[in-house]
Amino acid sequence: MDIITTRFGTLSVQPEDELFFAQGLIGLEHCQRWVVLSDGKNPALGWLQSVEQAYIALGVVSPRRFVPDYQLRVDARDLQSLELTNHGDAEVAVIASRNEGGLTLNLRAPLVIDVAHRRGCQVVAKDAHPIQFPLQTATNTWKKTA
Repeated sequence: MDIITTRFGTLSVQPEDELFFAQGLIGLEHCQRWVVLSDGKNPALGWLQSVEQAYIALGVVSPRRFVPDYQLRVDARDLQSLELTNHGDAEVAVIASRNEGGLTLNLRAPLVIDVAHRRGCQVVAKDAHPIQFPLQTATNTWKKTA
């Protein structure tokens, strides 16, 4: 299937590449169908592209790549929509954003993805993780692509 995006042009993706977020994302509840795209210039960065809204693409990274001791604690009911049989099967990603201070990671509201069943959800961590964790060391590398 072809999807039209404002950032990447028209892309051909397979239906099995789609991720389904039943509740959407915080502030983007109307967007339930997504695909993850790799960034050709930065292997640490991926793009979560909405299938339904061409102009919505969010930079995503593995939080442990930048915060090695990152731990995610959430209520079990927050993960019910994933229907996980083993929580170890889930992958965690966080949204990367650019603001006037540089690049930041949202460690408070990560994405939890059941890759095998192509389902995801955004959760709010029980820990007091920052919403805007600054990435001082990666800023120069990412300005070219983010």
